[in-house]
Amino acid sequence: MGINYFENCQKLIASGTSFVTVTIISVRGSVPQDPGAKIIVTKEGLHSGTIGGGRVEMAAIARAQEILESKSQVPPLIITWNLQKDIGMSCGGESSFLFEHFYQNHWPIVIFGAGHVSQALTRILTTLNCHVTCIDPREDWISKLVGVKGICHQNPQELISSLDPKSFFLSITMGHIHDLHILHELSKHAPDAPYVGVIGSSVKGIRIKKELKELGVSDHFIEKLRVPMGLPLGSNLPEEIAISITAELLQVRDQGQ
Repeated sequence: MGINYFENCQKLIASGTSFVTVTIISVRGSVPQDPGAKIIVTKEGLHSGTIGGGRVEMAAIARAQEILESKSQVPPLIITWNLQKDIGMSCGGESSFLFEHFYQNHWPIVIFGAGHVSQALTRILTTLNCHVTCIDPREDWISKLVGVKGICHQNPQELISSLDPKSFFLSITMGHIHDLHILHELSKHAPDAPYVGVIGSSVKGIRIKKELKELGVSDHFIEKLRVPMGLPLGSNLPEEIAISITAELLQVRDQGQ
């Protein structure tokens, strides 16, 4: 099995990639691999490992890919194949395989700014099935993040072109001008992002939408911009603001499913 198996699983989970592991759990007669052999399968096909190669491995990969077509978690499944009758191999043994589905609900969230509200928000988001990236030019604030991917970059807007345009984007930066630069880049790279929100007041919202309009940003992007973001509940404490934002993120996510 080896340490690479666990490392590969962890990397796939961290990237939000669904996969199926196939493990030989018992054998009888002449077979190409022993119990305990494993493969990891993604929708693209074999990711790593081997359960003997040839037709039996091809059959297992095909079955795993069928499981991966499901939009929800599939319970563990045990399949027993007679390698001669069921698979068409010359060896007449029999193998039982355990198929385990690791379903990842791909929900990428990108937060610009790692200040007090973001610290509270990321602590909540780590309890949900999402993948959070937080970007800030201040290393001291990035170092305080726990359980999310933190990136320290002096000009966060320069990283936008490398981000998934279907992410949920939140701008919680140090100030208005930083938000403006980020939103302008987002309007070009991710005009159809399911969620783009900015922390602030209604007055800030009016001003920032006016300035985006002057920069040539489309009405489509401006109209769906959420500022202030978050549901209208709670106080101005960072923890309560974080709860209101999380509630809105869940609301938008569930409406889109």
